[in-house]
Amino acid sequence: MDLKEYIRSIPDYPKKGILFRDITTLIKNEKAFAECINQIIEKSKNFKFDKIAAIESRGFVFASAVSYLLKKPFILLRKKNKLPAERYSVDFKLEYGTATIEMHKDSISENDKVLIIDDLIATGGTADAAAKIIEMSAGKVAGFIFVINLFDLGGSDNLIKKNYKLESLISFPGH
Repeated sequence: MDLKEYIRSIPDYPKKGILFRDITTLIKNEKAFAECINQIIEKSKNFKFDKIAAIESRGFVFASAVSYLLKKPFILLRKKNKLPAERYSVDFKLEYGTATIEMHKDSISENDKVLIIDDLIATGGTADAAAKIIEMSAGKVAGFIFVINLFDLGGSDNLIKKNYKLESLISFPGH
């Protein structure tokens, strides 16, 4: 199954010049979604990890299913002020603004190897922030799996330059 066929492209969203790759058309199709999860699980065999983390919110859709099927703990990387307990915070730049992600301080133990799953990598600011927050907790980033890699926006190249291992299911140009 070609998962690219299930991704809708929306020009000029959320602002002019952005070509938004919409995963809702993939997840609403039960066969495409199941295939996507199966492919993520297959790619996860390329990593040694103890826990799975995902970036709010679309990353949760994929990572929670993978976590359940692999019987691995699931760590939430949330937007600012969404977590009630003591937490780590990292500010970062997006392709079209700035944001903060947070994680509970008790989510990861020292030397836990964490696989980070997200729907998409563009410029890499969110993924880089996810790696930083894992490392702040004394955890180790096992690697990343993205459903979509917008290869020409440089995010995947930046992660590779920082010696992070990554996999993706689908590649698109970002514009």
